[in-house]
Amino acid sequence: MDVLCQRNGNVSAGDASVELRKAQIEDKLLTIRFVKLNPDAKTPLYGSAAAAGADLFSAENCVVPAHGKFCVSTGLQVELPFGYYGRVAPRSGLAAKNFIDVGAGVVDSDYRGELKVLLFNFGPTDFEVKKGDRIAQFICERIAHCKYEECTTLTGTARGEGGFGSTGK
Repeated sequence: MDVLCQRNGNVSAGDASVELRKAQIEDKLLTIRFVKLNPDAKTPLYGSAAAAGADLFSAENCVVPAHGKFCVSTGLQVELPFGYYGRVAPRSGLAAKNFIDVGAGVVDSDYRGELKVLLFNFGPTDFEVKKGDRIAQFICERIAHCKYEECTTLTGTARGEGGFGSTGK
């Protein structure tokens, strides 16, 4: 069964305690079902055992123009359980080295279209993306569905209406 929760780390086969811990962790992992829509699609992978997000890979060759944007195909559809959403987050290396950021990063649990990544290029030169490049991270987060209740006043707090830097530097 294909699952999003695969890892590419190394574990020593001779260390029984590490193997036991790994089995306990994997037993508690949330399963994210996915479909590969494209033969160039790659299974999301965690870069390390403690990584918060699984790397998403490009399923196409494309160019994100300087000071522009491009919606990059992953070739995947995902099925998230109710009570969770997927957050598409930037990769720190792409941001620091190439001025590449991610936009529109919410994937709802009832969305069944292709998972795409909107890349913004804040750099002065075009950014080339090749098939198989890591383009973003996918973080599965638990959420609370709320009911909204209109009222005429809210409970007061010491902070009050202070915002946008009002609590200090």
